[in-house]
Amino acid sequence: MTDQALDPRRSPSGNTEEGTPAPGAVPGPAPSRPEDGPRVPRRPERAPAVTTPALVRPLPEVPAHFVGRERELAELRADIARPGLAPRGAPAQRARVLLVAGRPGTGRTSLAVRLAREVADHYPDGRFFAVLTDGAGGPVPPEDTARGLLHALGARAEAASPDPVATWRAVATGRRLLLVLDGVQHAGQLAGLLPESAAGLVVATSHGPLSGIPDVRPCTLGGLDTPAALALLARGVGDIRVTNDPRAAEALVQELAGHPTALRMVGAWLATRPRTSLSETAALLRATPDTPFTPAAPFTAPVPAPGSPEPAGKAAGTKAPGPTDASRPPGAPGPAGPSGPSGPSGPSGAPDSPGEQTSEPTAEQRPRPPAAPGELLRAFRVVHASLAPMAARMLRTLVLAPEGSIDDHTASALAGCAVEEAARTLADLAFRGMLAPAGEPGLYRVPPCLEPLLRDLLATMERPQDVRLARARMLERTVRRLESCRLALAREPGGDLPAVLRFASPAAAAQWLRARRPVLLAAARAAVADGELDTLARRLAAALVLALLAARAAEPAGWPTVGADRYELHTLVLTVAERRRLPREKAAALINLADLDAEAGRTERAATGYRAALDAARAAGDTEAEGRVLEALGSSYLALRDLSRACDWFGRALALRMARGELLDQARLHARIGATLTYLGRYDPALREWRAAARAHRRLGDPAAQARALTEAARVQEYAGRPEDALRSCRDALYWVRRVGEPRQEAAVLLRLADVLQHLDDAEGARLQREAARALLGPGEAPAF
Repeated sequence: MTDQALDPRRSPSGNTEEGTPAPGAVPGPAPSRPEDGPRVPRRPERAPAVTTPALVRPLPEVPAHFVGRERELAELRADIARPGLAPRGAPAQRARVLLVAGRPGTGRTSLAVRLAREVADHYPDGRFFAVLTDGAGGPVPPEDTARGLLHALGARAEAASPDPVATWRAVATGRRLLLVLDGVQHAGQLAGLLPESAAGLVVATSHGPLSGIPDVRPCTLGGLDTPAALALLARGVGDIRVTNDPRAAEALVQELAGHPTALRMVGAWLATRPRTSLSETAALLRATPDTPFTPAAPFTAPVPAPGSPEPAGKAAGTKAPGPTDASRPPGAPGPAGPSGPSGPSGPSGAPDSPGEQTSEPTAEQRPRPPAAPGELLRAFRVVHASLAPMAARMLRTLVLAPEGSIDDHTASALAGCAVEEAARTLADLAFRGMLAPAGEPGLYRVPPCLEPLLRDLLATMERPQDVRLARARMLERTVRRLESCRLALAREPGGDLPAVLRFASPAAAAQWLRARRPVLLAAARAAVADGELDTLARRLAAALVLALLAARAAEPAGWPTVGADRYELHTLVLTVAERRRLPREKAAALINLADLDAEAGRTERAATGYRAALDAARAAGDTEAEGRVLEALGSSYLALRDLSRACDWFGRALALRMARGELLDQARLHARIGATLTYLGRYDPALREWRAAARAHRRLGDPAAQARALTEAARVQEYAGRPEDALRSCRDALYWVRRVGEPRQEAAVLLRLADVLQHLDDAEGARLQREAARALLGPGEAPAF
């Protein structure tokens, strides 16, 4: 890491010396160290994180395009009041669970939110929305969701529990909570999160039944009924076009099987083509193939007969999968080459739905999401073919955005266009129903039902090197935005950053960082997991650490999770350093992780981490990092009250600093050894160390630090029963501190002098020194040391 704030070779203590305690006193914990960039725990021993998952938030508003579903809503409302069944061995009191199941794009999330909004007043203790599918399409672990829910409920301390799921159930017991859990992939994600309170309600959405959850009857969604489908179509094309040709409108919604997302896309497409009739659109959709861009399973499709309609993908500039696709595993991207279209496996046009599992499946066992229905594929092909080349390419690359969160800067970097052009294109894609608002103005996400199509299309149409370049541009833009954020929070000038990257105020920068924090963490994870852009991944982790530290410095109480975030980021840096065999970076990451363990009170873990860092620093020949680790090990054993070993490690660090000729570090280490020897009651060697510290500070031209070292030497002399020597040392310290002209430091020396005089039975002299010290201090001020 090249950033100065992330340099692992700085001194682990900001002070030049440490005060000496009274004899027999127990040393406190190791002093906190400055922030040094990402730290890295070993995977099996990873400390519990206190992060808030990216997609746990208050209950959102009902989407503006929601229509119909009156029958389903009535069924779900009736199911809330239905008497529950208590299976044998199950708790008698448990939150009611409602399940909305449906294929991609059928509006299951919108229905769940609509129901939750209708009954929200009955659940005053909290109403939350959590997404249980991560940005890569995998299931969010229940531990992460539990931490997020605890955090949203205000139980920040409980979120640090080693068993957050059990803690969540305990905190939620008896509360009237409403949870909407979106995108549940298997029953194991849901079972542990159910509050043991009959007053609560959980509304879950999934693509199929959850057999591991008892007493749950799924409300299965299909297409909209004809009146609702016509109403949704009219919102796009206008009431007049639907009223003027009702039969064509009915034929169109039947051609799309009432699929809500397909209807929205086709309605927006028709709105930009006022001269295209509804019947022509229905005919176009019938002629458009519903084959996926890459096969969902090994399958050899029949070649279309001569004279059959040309696939819309060709008109859109897409290339159908080639014949060699049949030999690839499911979901693997195919080469770009002309060939006959391939169809999905199974008689219904979609893969068979796998059985639900109650425990976390492995990546190999995890079922592939249901294939997109044919009506959605046809609508997507038609709309995608109408996009301008730049807009189509941008849309395809948006699936690379971490956590699916897209703003104008992300889109601009992915597509390689200006920010203003990206903002206009995003608004147009949202109008066409191909993007969905993500809560904040200017923030979008790819609808989950379209994401697999876009990923397949990206693999089919874009060269791997172009995809890698788009990722690199996105990461580079993120790094620069983080740098701009840090500068704004620190109230520093923006330097050479262009105006479009700068923030208007520190408050705007803090708001951006707070809102984007989960996405930025996901971007760092994805960059490290990618393995092809490790330099950018390290820079991103470093920039994010610096921005988080700047935010915490500007608002200490507003960033409770910075420590956990840094721990994760340093872990990612360690992963890259080990993968790329970068010993210096590995040592830095291990040091930073151990520093964070020490700050969190995990002292034994910190000592183990420092030992690993010492090995890495020696392997890299990095004597600067080695010296720092040696001193940190001394601090760790001091906190563990193993004073002899602490003194030994401080001595090794001192020998290394002396060999390097680093006088300031020598002065600090002499002071630390002197303090530790005083703890041990070894006053003569302790006195030698404090005098050595005073001589070093004199050579450095720092009279204030010299005075402090002499004051501590006087304390040791007093402990050793030599008050006359202590009196001379105090007078020497007073001479040097008066040359500085710092009243608080002079007051500290006078108070030490008063103690020595009291020891010499000179009560009057001690009183006069204390009065002089009080005269130097203002109201509420304390001595400097």
